[in-house]
Amino acid sequence: MSYAPIYPHGHLEQIGDEVYVLRGSIKLNPIMRITRNMVLVREGSEISLINPVRVNDEVLKQIAALGKISHVVRTGAFHGIDDPFYVEQFSATMWAQPGGVTYTTPTIDKEIDESTELPFSRASLVTFKNTKEPELALLIADGDGLLITCDAIQHYGDYSYNNLPARLMMPLIGFPKETLVGPIWTKVMATERGSLEDDLRQLLNLDFNRLIAAHGTYLETGAYNAVKNAIDKAFAK
Repeated sequence: MSYAPIYPHGHLEQIGDEVYVLRGSIKLNPIMRITRNMVLVREGSEISLINPVRVNDEVLKQIAALGKISHVVRTGAFHGIDDPFYVEQFSATMWAQPGGVTYTTPTIDKEIDESTELPFSRASLVTFKNTKEPELALLIADGDGLLITCDAIQHYGDYSYNNLPARLMMPLIGFPKETLVGPIWTKVMATERGSLEDDLRQLLNLDFNRLIAAHGTYLETGAYNAVKNAIDKAFAK
């Protein structure tokens, strides 16, 4: 079986109680390589990978020291390139919303909606209803609350893990160093102008102070206000 290549990445960083992030990257086009993040949640001896990023043997050993890779959780339709590696190599259970057409493998074992009991505790889901392809956000009630998003909400404290062309281009294509609603995601996912606003404002019903998205950097504090400001800015009349 041929898998997607391993792109430059870091090591596991703990950001909560049994919650870790790995910062990596993905080639967007022949010129630009951008950030990509994977979240790991440990429940007992089982590891769940949220939006998996394929890693080298050194980091696989780091993960193995925490537990067994048992579950793969896809939160956005455009983040499935490395799912087959983990599902097939570790016999992991695949969790995702149905209906995505960008990545159709591996087969979904557990279909996700807001009533789904995930393989780790303290978690709740918000699903978006007005997107062309499935996407959701995930809240882990860990301390002051950790919001995990995919492409919809992103935060950039810096441009690390972007290559030089991407670092130069990011502010010019709508990705300044701040919390934002993904501009490319909005164009691709919206069924009509403003159709995503209600979906995103659902997030403001959640209790969180921290944010980690599938792109960008970890926001350790002040995430609720940052997300609110990003949504207000994106949908300003």
